[in-house]
Amino acid sequence: MTDTPKADTGKVAWATAGAVFAGGIMLTVGLFQLFEGIAAIAEDELFVSGADYTFAIDTAGWGWIHLILGALVALVGVFVLMGRSWAFGAGIGLAIVSALNQFFFLPYYPWWALLIIALDVFVIWSLACVLAEVNTVA
Repeated sequence: MTDTPKADTGKVAWATAGAVFAGGIMLTVGLFQLFEGIAAIAEDELFVSGADYTFAIDTAGWGWIHLILGALVALVGVFVLMGRSWAFGAGIGLAIVSALNQFFFLPYYPWWALLIIALDVFVIWSLACVLAEVNTVA
């Protein structure tokens, strides 16, 4: 009788739950940014630019950045939910870019930007845990 190691089902369950959590949050954050971009492009009065800000970009410019980044984050979130292994690393990278984008957007809508940064941090943590669990099980 040979001793073959079995995958720890508890670790696999945590990794699966982490992937579902991260994919769902990525889809939500991506859609939030997509709508935020549409609002900024439409020159809505929702965003007010500050007087002196180092990274001052026209709100329509920020809108296009949010629109494209939001679409990418939502798309990769769907692939994370589908269990594509490449999407875990891409999700971490996009969450980092999304958090940096929101940091630069802080003067325009600070509480919203902080909320999205917090969600991005949860996505990074969750996907990193998933990758760590998958690598230890395999």
